[in-house]
Amino acid sequence: QVLLVESGGGLVQAGGSLRLSCQASGRPISTYAMGWFRQAPGAERELVAAIDLYGSSTYGADSTEGRFTIFRDNAKNMVYLQMNSLKPEDTAVYYCAAKRLIVALSPREYDVWGQGTQVTVSS
Repeated sequence: QVLLVESGGGLVQAGGSLRLSCQASGRPISTYAMGWFRQAPGAERELVAAIDLYGSSTYGADSTEGRFTIFRDNAKNMVYLQMNSLKPEDTAVYYCAAKRLIVALSPREYDVWGQGTQVTVSS
């Protein structure tokens, strides 16, 4: 089973940038599709971005299009989320997730989750 640990969250002003990192261990992530999801208080967990096995295809939410980029480095067992032009509505706990083989957009399709990292964007 792969284990995931997120890092890179924090407090940032609106318009700023953060890069989240997801370190995988236990198994190579080259056979896992990966995703970033977020959950704000009182809200459901939602897709931020997802990426296929080798990074050839990525998928993102409409709300983050053009601002957030997901990418991966299978050699380092790492997945990243570059977040630019952050807005207060991006405030949430961000989770890294993995599923075998085929990328998916629903959090219900993912069966491995990290513990989450808090991102807070001040106005």
